[in-house]
Amino acid sequence: MIESIDTSLIDWSRAQFAMTAMYHWIFVPLTLGLAVVMGIMETLYYKTGNEFWKKTAQFWMKLFGINFAIGVATGLILEFEFGTNWSNYSWFVGDIFGAPLAIEGILAFFMEATFIAVMFFGWGKVSKRFHLASTWLTGLGATISAWWILVANAWMQHPVGMEFNPDTVRNEMVDFWAVATSPVAVNKFFHTVLSGWVLGAVFVVGISCWYLLKKRNREFALASIKIGAIFGLVASLLSVWTGDGSGYQIAQTQPMKLAAMEGLNEGGKGAPFTLIGLTCTDPQLPSERMKTVKYGITIPKLLSFLGYHDFDAYVPGIQNIMDGYTSEDGKVYPSIEQRMANGRLAIDALKTYKQAVKDKNDALASQSLQTLRANFRDFGYGYLSSPYDTIPPVPLVFYSFRLMVGLGMLFVLLFICSWWYAKKRKFEKFKFIPYLAIACVPLAYIASQCGWIVAEVGRQPWVVQNLMPTNVAITRIASGWVVTTFWMFAILFTLLLIAEIGIMFTQIRKGVKE
Repeated sequence: MIESIDTSLIDWSRAQFAMTAMYHWIFVPLTLGLAVVMGIMETLYYKTGNEFWKKTAQFWMKLFGINFAIGVATGLILEFEFGTNWSNYSWFVGDIFGAPLAIEGILAFFMEATFIAVMFFGWGKVSKRFHLASTWLTGLGATISAWWILVANAWMQHPVGMEFNPDTVRNEMVDFWAVATSPVAVNKFFHTVLSGWVLGAVFVVGISCWYLLKKRNREFALASIKIGAIFGLVASLLSVWTGDGSGYQIAQTQPMKLAAMEGLNEGGKGAPFTLIGLTCTDPQLPSERMKTVKYGITIPKLLSFLGYHDFDAYVPGIQNIMDGYTSEDGKVYPSIEQRMANGRLAIDALKTYKQAVKDKNDALASQSLQTLRANFRDFGYGYLSSPYDTIPPVPLVFYSFRLMVGLGMLFVLLFICSWWYAKKRKFEKFKFIPYLAIACVPLAYIASQCGWIVAEVGRQPWVVQNLMPTNVAITRIASGWVVTTFWMFAILFTLLLIAEIGIMFTQIRKGVKE
């Protein structure tokens, strides 16, 4: 029933998409963050008429433009890979997944392309008010673009607003607004955009501190640090709030991801949260994929609160999910083996239905359709070969989550210290602050990538949660083609990144003309 698939094809296809996505995400958060920073600075120019703010805004616009251009190039390749490497996925959910991507391309991308031209070339050619509007609309276009892409991603994490059509073997959208405004999509959008704002703020503070150490463009640097620090602090505090929302939604919709984030094998009521810990394999566990945390520092009952907003709530661990459990709202989740059996019933019923329709056997078709609908929620489990396939790489998810959160706390401290440093002008003392700010620039990129590792690796093996595993979604092509294009893209993206860094460094060294 389940075809044998070249595992190297799956691995290389995943590696290629992951590499493209990670390179693309290098550019996106800085675009989102700098868009707001330069908008604030041009607003100050519009309000005061001070040429200082105009030159300050223009400097950050140059860095925005360099980053934006290369981000577009990597994003286009990423979208094409859905058709080249993941054609089964595109067929299965293209009716739903394609809609937000189409809206993103038609609405947001053209909006950005229109107003970015005015933003860069309209100085002195359009009114100050229209130019200011163009700057903000460019940033708004980038943000709207992120909205529709994240709507598509959120649907993969928690599919809603659709029905399965057994005649076409496709999922079809029945409620556009359920897809576009699902709580998972809304929270994912705000948390992702806010993380981009934090990265942009760290970038502005770090580059500005470099000027202070070089004793150049001091007034420009101080002004940029103050704006970047305040903006970054607000974004960081808001991201804590949206992060809490993400934890709550993951507990409701992706309990295995939450268990992996915590390295939790055996759950229970009043589950503690591990601040730091060491994951290792317990020889008494039935699978090496089931990791446990040892030598950890924990906070009692905090995981229950983060997951369910109740300090005494029951949190299932990996073993509990494997064996089956009852959620806090009384919903019974069967064991993974049972869900695999249900999934195979659904798959067999679909095949029987198709044949019955072909043979014009209406009674058998109706019976098969009822069986399919009764078991469709576990459809994807039927393609798994082992219950342990549902366990994501626990150490990678566990450490990535803690690195992301830990660095986020460091950035809060950085924003507070750098704002105080710029306001008090402690240039000769506390030189560790500008050095810390510069060091935090690459750390901000690491934290941003860790967030996506938790989101995407944590939901493996699912491309669409519970409905389509990775081994079914890929295009059946020779793995050699994927290997070849992997290295082609790796070289191309690396050259683009080197070029961007070189051009940015050149602009930064030039500084702002006083």
